[in-house]
Amino acid sequence: MAGIPVYCWRLAPDGLATRRQLRARGLRPGGQDVVAQIERPRYRRPPLVGYLYRVDAAKPVRPMTPAKRAALDKANTARRTCPECGTDAGYVIPVSLGMCVPCAYPDDESASCEGELL
Repeated sequence: MAGIPVYCWRLAPDGLATRRQLRARGLRPGGQDVVAQIERPRYRRPPLVGYLYRVDAAKPVRPMTPAKRAALDKANTARRTCPECGTDAGYVIPVSLGMCVPCAYPDDESASCEGELL
């Protein structure tokens, strides 16, 4: 970004924070523009860049509503439901497989859930 200060990693002044740091404090940028950036050097690759926002201009995080909670629960359930067998796998179905592990590898005994001791 042109025209904004660039600070080295861990040397940003007080009063500025990244999105994650704001979120940890229960805040969000709230529509404010990026005021600075930090760069973390890496070996043989371009630096990692983090955008900084003013803490005093940040707004509180919006509270979770019952409708939003229900929508998130529904979306997470859909990510755990196997499209082949229709069961809740108990974990997020890998996109690379597109189905639960027992359906993806039906002949593999280690993939089946039957006979496991809990």
